[in-house]
Amino acid sequence: MRGVLAICLLQLLLQHYFSGATIFKMTNAVCESYNKSWVEFGVCRLRAISRNKVCLNLDAMLHHPVTNVFVKAQLMKRANGYKPWLYKVNFDGCQFIRRRNSALIRLVWDLFKEFSTINHTCPYVGMQRIRDFHLRTEKLPTPIPTGDYLLLIDWIFNKKTQAATNIYFTFVEDL
Repeated sequence: MRGVLAICLLQLLLQHYFSGATIFKMTNAVCESYNKSWVEFGVCRLRAISRNKVCLNLDAMLHHPVTNVFVKAQLMKRANGYKPWLYKVNFDGCQFIRRRNSALIRLVWDLFKEFSTINHTCPYVGMQRIRDFHLRTEKLPTPIPTGDYLLLIDWIFNKKTQAATNIYFTFVEDL
């Protein structure tokens, strides 16, 4: 009887520790089109589900077929303003979707692929969506320090910067 009680208590403690120990919360989403004849954002907003869970919804209408996608992404951390922090990546989006050859980009891709319509190879045309994206902390590959972060993404179509998406988020790890 004592063994069963000890196992139940251990299970409850572990469940409490893993359920509320980490908070990942998106705080703002900003989408900007530099050339509305190529890309327009219909929706770019966050929706609160609960106190610690926020979902991202994004609709991007691509007016012309895009066969050459280049992505520049940078993770910034807030410390007296947003400063570059650890990751700055440039990659060919069409090549990555065909081969998935970059480990870092693949980790990020695995986080949001189930929420997105961007799951086929180039060319991209028409409505591209991300619906109800929320990060589950168990999918984070490595812990990051507590703080406020900004993910800057520039979308380059046919060698011209056409759009930018900026996602602000807070990460709190309660040790």
